[in-house]
Amino acid sequence: MTEMTGKERADLRAECNALKATVHVGAQGLTPTLTMSLDDALRTHELVKVQLGKPVDMTAKKAAGELAGRVKAEVIQVIGKTCTLYRRNNELKRKHGAPPPWKE
Repeated sequence: MTEMTGKERADLRAECNALKATVHVGAQGLTPTLTMSLDDALRTHELVKVQLGKPVDMTAKKAAGELAGRVKAEVIQVIGKTCTLYRRNNELKRKHGAPPPWKE
């Protein structure tokens, strides 16, 4: 994966505001099942917001880094107990002028 530019990261951060959390980390924490759910969400949407529940026993920034490492994604932002991850999927069909996958 190539390193994102500051402009690309800023553009994605702006997109994060409109997203609702797709993946929720519950009482079980960062389980393999959660990782699979996140991987599926990234494959279909590319930009995914994750809500970290109160029981998570690490900082949100550390949890975001852990999740990003597991699914080979980039952390776009961490605010409070919410983080947003991005992983481009080159296999998604893209039509010229169509909205990005996370808006569909």
